Amino acid sequence: MGAINGNEFVRRINEQDAEIWLDGQQLKGPISKHPAFRGLIETKASLYNLQLSPAHKALMTYASPVTNEPIGLSYLQPKTKMDLQKRRVMTEEWARLSCGLLGRSPDYLNTVIMSFASSSPHLLGKENCFPEHIQALYERAREEDLSFTHTFITPQINRSQNAFNTSDEPISAKIVGKTSAGLIIKGARLLATQGGVTDEVLVFSTPSFLGDPDEAFAFSIPSSTEGLRFLCRESFVGGNSTFNYPLSSRFEEMDAIVVFDNVLVPWKRVFFHHNKEVASEFFSMSSFHPFATHQVITRQIVKTEFILNLAEQLVQTINIAEYLHIQEKLSEIIIGLETMKALRDKSEADALPDQWGYMCPSAIPLQIASNIFPKVYPRFSEIIQLIGASGMVALPTDKDFHSAIQPDLTKYLQGATKTALERVQLFRLAWDLTMSSFGTRQTQYERYFFGDPVRLSGHLYRSYPKDAGQEMIRRLLSD
Repeated sequence: MGAINGNEFVRRINEQDAEIWLDGQQLKGPISKHPAFRGLIETKASLYNLQLSPAHKALMTYASPVTNEPIGLSYLQPKTKMDLQKRRVMTEEWARLSCGLLGRSPDYLNTVIMSFASSSPHLLGKENCFPEHIQALYERAREEDLSFTHTFITPQINRSQNAFNTSDEPISAKIVGKTSAGLIIKGARLLATQGGVTDEVLVFSTPSFLGDPDEAFAFSIPSSTEGLRFLCRESFVGGNSTFNYPLSSRFEEMDAIVVFDNVLVPWKRVFFHHNKEVASEFFSMSSFHPFATHQVITRQIVKTEFILNLAEQLVQTINIAEYLHIQEKLSEIIIGLETMKALRDKSEADALPDQWGYMCPSAIPLQIASNIFPKVYPRFSEIIQLIGASGMVALPTDKDFHSAIQPDLTKYLQGATKTALERVQLFRLAWDLTMSSFGTRQTQYERYFFGDPVRLSGHLYRSYPKDAGQEMIRRLLSD
């Protein structure tokens, strides 16, 4: 089939009939018509259309090794630094269409699956491991342009280090049975972003500190699998109006709890099971982290460019560029942007082939970038709020501008460089990014995208080569 267009994506999602629950109701009918999902699905459809447009096809696809048809470049297994750069350009093109606001644009999980397949030889000969199943998923996803969500976080019942599960029924998803047909999974996983509106859900876990082998597994199954339920949080779509809610109406990514009610996972879908060592080491031993982080940092750079340009427009609209504290605030965003770009570029420049022959971006610069962004993004959001000040609160709606009070709004809400309508539209954009439920979710999402920030710092400290300058210390202390 090859790379799909937007219509094909929408058709597949509508036809799969996944079990999705929202606000106490099981959703029925075409999911693309539901107010909570319509904007997201339309936006993703536009992403798929973009990759096949005449202006972008060469940048976003490559020839299938099987059919020679164009397929998504996010599936490309890079062999050279130029291949890495091609992947980055593809990610940039998709990220610009969503202003970097879609954390689960298709290229993210496509990249994850590509990295799994590239590293699948690591599983060869290991107990209860099926590297050929990972390879089969990769090839099928690549040739059919499948979309994915993933889930791996366990429910937050008791996070004390001394806690253990005493429930008779599994809470965290685990293997409760094996049959000739496959594994039986029961329990839950948290936070499947876009859960229910992708072709498949990728499930993987690492064992808890107790080392329960029933929690050591990885697989991928269709979102419509029997017994699989997606329990959605409240929708953050403010409304249909792109004037009032310019971002949430387009880019709201639903998050869902994934419930496995004795779900049968066919053996051909299982990557590994009952292997604690593999569950613990596969992600660190594979190319998962460098490839996935390379995609994420590229998206976050585009998002920072969007924030910088939004901040500058706010500054020009109310004519405050002469103030030094404003210049300092925008310089913070510039410094963050250029730091992230330099680290991403260094990861490409220092890339080396991994043990399986694939060109892997250098991990250390990406680790540093992934430690920086969760700290600077909340500050970027605060800077937008500080620049906008009271203008972020006094925000009429589009209906107000088509009512009897329109003359008052036109007179009193104009900007130095924009009409009142244009000024309010811009400030509503800033509000939706930083102060709406959609915007605050964006901040929390970026704060924890890579996991616990403290653990990230600890991993960076442990993995960073710290011996390069030891000779200087030894020389000074040798006398």
